[in-house]
Amino acid sequence: MTDYKNLSENELQAVIESAEKALRLKQANKRKEVLAQIRELAASIDVTVEIVEHDKKSVRKGVKVPVKYRHPEDPDKTWTGRGVTPKWMRALLNAGHDLSEFEV
Repeated sequence: MTDYKNLSENELQAVIESAEKALRLKQANKRKEVLAQIRELAASIDVTVEIVEHDKKSVRKGVKVPVKYRHPEDPDKTWTGRGVTPKWMRALLNAGHDLSEFEV
């Protein structure tokens, strides 16, 4: 086994990347084997199996939410209505304003 303490940062990074690639390859091969076993078992009892493979990325990831509220004096300050209420909005609400006044 390699003595990792004597490797440079670049060499260690190369080892890590190589190991991650090997792991992904092994996992993909294992998945193919398991799917083949499932199909074989299903065929042995005269059943057809449809295996639908989905993309692992989230559909919602990166979806922009439209702005719902805008600061009356500074149009660069906006809020989607999600998450923590911005300080500027809290200050206006504490001053007696209604949330509906700032709707876009």
